[in-house]
Amino acid sequence: MDVPLWLALLVVGYLGVKLIRPPWWLIAVILLGGFLLADSVLAPVVDGFIK
Repeated sequence: MDVPLWLALLVVGYLGVKLIRPPWWLIAVILLGGFLLADSVLAPVVDGFIK
């Protein structure tokens, strides 16, 4: 079964919020931080670390 990445991330994010119940400000900080980090000079370093 082929599941699109956006759908898998949406399901995992929804379940994470429902089960763990993090504060909404923490979710916003993580999303905004990831968005800003992806377009920064540190992106190749993070990419190399993840791979």
